[in-house]
Amino acid sequence: MDCIFCKIVKGDLPSTKVYEDKRFLAFLDLNPINKGHVLVIPKDHHNTFLNTPVDLSKDLLALVKTLAPAVMTASGANGFNLLVNNGKTAGQLVDHVHFHIIPRLKDDNLHHWPGKQYLDNEMELFSKKIIKALEK
Repeated sequence: MDCIFCKIVKGDLPSTKVYEDKRFLAFLDLNPINKGHVLVIPKDHHNTFLNTPVDLSKDLLALVKTLAPAVMTASGANGFNLLVNNGKTAGQLVDHVHFHIIPRLKDDNLHHWPGKQYLDNEMELFSKKIIKALEK
């Protein structure tokens, strides 16, 4: 398997680990948005959050909740962004589910993406489409 994160898990590639147990690994991102930016992964390979087993996802999120305050403390952050990209269109660069814990600092010059506006009855239309998709 050519997955870079699987190679990190196996020890074939180096990483700067901040946490490790039998099922999970957390390490510093090589290209951090802000210093202290951590990636949290399950050691088992799952391409995206959507095909990660629910029980594993719950434990992964619980670990993220434990790690986030430590990331904030270590980086002096006032908050953090929690990000998971699913699929290339969404910006997923490594096909192994991972959460980004991105420390945020006042005046770090990072800006949120701009919001878009719904036209006329589009909100109602999209809500109905989502509800219908949930029924399947």
